[in-house]
Amino acid sequence: MLDIPIKPDIEGLMRNLRREGTPERTYYMELFLDREVEDAIIARYDLLQGLDPADPYFELQRRIALYRFLGYDAIPAGIIGFVFPRDNLNVTDDTAGLARQSGRTWADETRGVITSWEDFERYPWPRSESYDLSHLEWLEKNLPDDMGVYAGCHSIFEEVTWLMSYQGLCFALYDQPDLVDAMFERIGELHTEAAGILVQFSRVRILFGGDDMGYKTSTMIPARILIEKSFPWHARSARLAHEHGKLYLLHACGNLAEVMPALIEQVQIDGRHSFEDAIEPVTVAKKRWGDRVALLGGIDMDLLARGTPEQVRQRVRETLDVCMPGGGYCLGSGNTVANYIPLENYLAMLDEGRRYTA
Repeated sequence: MLDIPIKPDIEGLMRNLRREGTPERTYYMELFLDREVEDAIIARYDLLQGLDPADPYFELQRRIALYRFLGYDAIPAGIIGFVFPRDNLNVTDDTAGLARQSGRTWADETRGVITSWEDFERYPWPRSESYDLSHLEWLEKNLPDDMGVYAGCHSIFEEVTWLMSYQGLCFALYDQPDLVDAMFERIGELHTEAAGILVQFSRVRILFGGDDMGYKTSTMIPARILIEKSFPWHARSARLAHEHGKLYLLHACGNLAEVMPALIEQVQIDGRHSFEDAIEPVTVAKKRWGDRVALLGGIDMDLLARGTPEQVRQRVRETLDVCMPGGGYCLGSGNTVANYIPLENYLAMLDEGRRYTA
C-alpha cells in the first residue's frame, strides 16, 4: 500500500478547499491522528531515518516526515501553552487495539471546574505572555515549501461545557445566565486573541476551529443560544483568517442541520469537518451544502473501526465519486484517526484515495 507517490502541494489543497474546480488528485485532511497510530506507522515504515531524537525540534521533524509519507499537504501546529486546565476528567483502561497506556479519558458531564463567580475569578485563565511560539517560529523557516500549517483555534461552546460541565451549563443557562455570558465572553476573547497571533505566521494557511455542539438528532443546547453566544466568536476568528488570506475550517460533531445556515452565512466558515452516517453521510452533505462550503472527511468511524479493508475501499470510491466533482472535498475519517481503528483500514482509506480516478 501507499506505493503511488504523492507530492505535497499546499497551493493545490487551498484551491481545492476554495472549490476552484475538480482537483487532479485526491487531497486529504484530518483533525489529528492519535499518537499510537502515528507511532505504529512510523515503526512499520521506518520513517525516522536521519532524524535525531535529541534535536529540540525532533517532534516537528517527526510530524513532517510522517505527514509527507501519508500524503498530507499540511501539518497541525499551534500555540504551546494556550490551554484551559481542568481536573474534572474521568479515566478508564483503554481497550483499543493500539491501547493508550495512560488510559482513556473523558469529560465529567456533572462536575464543573467553574460553578460560581468565585471559581470564575480564581481560575487560571491562559495568559498571552506565557505562550510559547517556538514551534510556529521554527516552522516559518524550516517547513518544506510545498507544505503548510493548519493551526488549532479551538472550542468555545465546548470549552464552556468542559469547564462548567455539560449539566452545569444547562442549569446555569437558567440559574446563572450572567455567569454563562461571562464564560462565553472570556473564552471567546482568548480564542480571538490566539487567532490574532496565529494569522501573523505566513506558513499558517488554515485556522481549524473545533466545537462539538450536537448529538445524533439535534444541537446540545438550543440552536438560538449557540448562534447568539458562541458563533460571534467563531465569526471573529474567521474574519481574522480571511483578512490575512487564510481559510477558517470548523470541526463540529453532531446534527447541525439547524445551525448550518448560520455557520455559512454568519460565521462564514470555509469548510466543515466531522460527519457520521447515522446523522448525515458526507455524500448527502455534499449535495446539500457543497456549493457553499468545503466538506472534509466523512469515511464513517464505525465502518473504519469494524469494517474490512475492502469495505473501506468501496466506501472511499463511492464517496469520491460524489464529492470530488467541483472541488471542495478532502478525504479523511468521519472524526479523527483514533487508536481503535485497525491500522489496515486507515491505510486502505489513504491508499484507495491515491488510486482513485474519476
